[in-house]
Amino acid sequence: MRIKSGVTTRRHKRKYFKLAKGFYSDKSRKWRMVKQQVEKSLTASYTGRKDRKGEFRSLWTQRINAACREHGMNYSRFMAGLKKAGIMLNRKMLSEIAVTDAASFKHLVGLAGASGKSASSAKAAA
Repeated sequence: MRIKSGVTTRRHKRKYFKLAKGFYSDKSRKWRMVKQQVEKSLTASYTGRKDRKGEFRSLWTQRINAACREHGMNYSRFMAGLKKAGIMLNRKMLSEIAVTDAASFKHLVGLAGASGKSASSAKAAA
């Protein structure tokens, strides 16, 4: 007896058509176009998820830089000073502190400035 693959094929196609719901014109109705568009869209969404991480990092950097400039320091000196001071906070947490708790951020700027000055004076002495 011959077994046809109708049920399996329909189930396979149904997954694709469900993903293609709302696509423009025949890209949601015709199998070949659905398949092409869904694969392209999935690739783009994967890339988009990776890009979003970089966008957030640049947003955090901008926030930190703006908060640093309010206290008379730029971003690169601030980050270098934190590193020399041994303060290991990531950019996400630093930007949250800058936005929500200005007093703590001012303290961090002071620590970064103090460690930056001590390192530059050590270079001058040597």
